Amino acid sequence: MKESPAIQADGLSKTYSEGLVFRKRFAALKDVSFTVLRGEVYGLLGPNGAGKTTFLKILLGIISKSSGQASMMGFPAGSRAGRRLVGYLPEHLRIPPHMTGYTALECYGNLSNVSNRVIREKRDGLLELVGLADRAKDRCKNYSKGMLQRLGLAQTLLHDPQLVVLDEPTDGLDPGARAEMRDVIHKLAERGVTIFLNSHLLHEVEMTCKQVAILDRGNLRYSGSVNEIGDYVNKLTGEGREVASIEITVSGDPEAIHESFADRTFEILNRIGANEFAIRVESTDQAATDQLIDRLRSNDVSLIELACSQVSLEDAFLKIVEDGNAKP
Repeated sequence: MKESPAIQADGLSKTYSEGLVFRKRFAALKDVSFTVLRGEVYGLLGPNGAGKTTFLKILLGIISKSSGQASMMGFPAGSRAGRRLVGYLPEHLRIPPHMTGYTALECYGNLSNVSNRVIREKRDGLLELVGLADRAKDRCKNYSKGMLQRLGLAQTLLHDPQLVVLDEPTDGLDPGARAEMRDVIHKLAERGVTIFLNSHLLHEVEMTCKQVAILDRGNLRYSGSVNEIGDYVNKLTGEGREVASIEITVSGDPEAIHESFADRTFEILNRIGANEFAIRVESTDQAATDQLIDRLRSNDVSLIELACSQVSLEDAFLKIVEDGNAKP
């Protein structure tokens, strides 16, 4: 029997009603459909008000859907059986400052119906995993924000969840603490745990996730691979054509260089030397790139370096959202 996805949304919608007399309706999610496979590190992205929190609340059973279907670990979203398989780290986890790493794990573990015996068996291994083994008996008031986040992650793992939902896990952390959190996430993924990460820190998501979904004003704008999102954006930019941006460093006579690019869109990024330039060009396909190189060489222009320009997740995100918000 085929294993069910970790998260499945099919036509999921949520509409709120506002006001006591004149009931104004607001659509927080509109026919959202995407799948998170087990073992994936998946990012949920979107600007403020995109519907990310609404989606998480439906999954966890905090609010009900208006229409469509959603499931988590093979169970209907919000069901108790599904929640037992999930660990959740909220954006702002509050841990009483008088607690130590050990007592905090006992407190939150008990809330998840984990016995003290099991907590004592697991706590040292979990604190080792998140890099807090040497601070287990220190009071939390002496923990940095990064340490508190990692302790919060340890408490989500006490009941051996198959899916871990992280809400802005690196927000407000310094670069060192972010790197430590990413390392822990990767270790969990290696163990087969599915990670579902909600964040607006796109650079962090790009370094952590392989798959993403982008929500904007309740609409799903993109779902798929982080590596392929640049192709998707280039198709939008090129109106259906495969468009690749390449950067070339060339050396030669400026007039010959200009002649080589006479019928192409290009820009000189910077002048490196007297006759050396860094140039960005848009090429429609590999054959066009080959022709461009041949033309440069035929004009006695030396090709020093050639590299494809990768579209960053942030650039792709802004383009997708801008395209979705464009007025017809």
